[in-house]
Amino acid sequence: MHLVYPAVLSALLFSTGVYGVLARRNAILVLMSVELMLAAVGLNFVAFDVWLRDTLHSGQVFTLFLIALAAAEIGIGLAIVLLVYRTYGDNAVDRLRALGDRRADGGDAGRGTDPGRDAGDAGDTGDTGEPAAAPAGGAAHEREAAA
Repeated sequence: MHLVYPAVLSALLFSTGVYGVLARRNAILVLMSVELMLAAVGLNFVAFDVWLRDTLHSGQVFTLFLIALAAAEIGIGLAIVLLVYRTYGDNAVDRLRALGDRRADGGDAGRGTDPGRDAGDAGDTGDTGEPAAAPAGGAAHEREAAA
């Protein structure tokens, strides 16, 4: 077996994965691109194991560990993506980086505000120091309708 064919295929898979990680904004597509990169590495492990005629088949053993690692990575990664989507309503990587930068420079640090709380919760002043407006259809709206 020629080593060139799986090596070229692996290089194409890995470069496609790198492009996906660098160019995509959706977190799920970034995880899929990481999976492509791991598949390329596994293909290289098996191809070099066959080419070198290793008696221990260490390339195939590493590939089995790589498959287990990829399964754990995608399980934990999807759980994190779902949690972020439920909390912020978006899974664009650029916007998540902006949220992390805002908290790093002291935007909400030490105020005791919870990012998952609604804007209409009692005592929430937001970033302006002004009390937040009551949500439409809330208790304030019902009091006005009753009066």
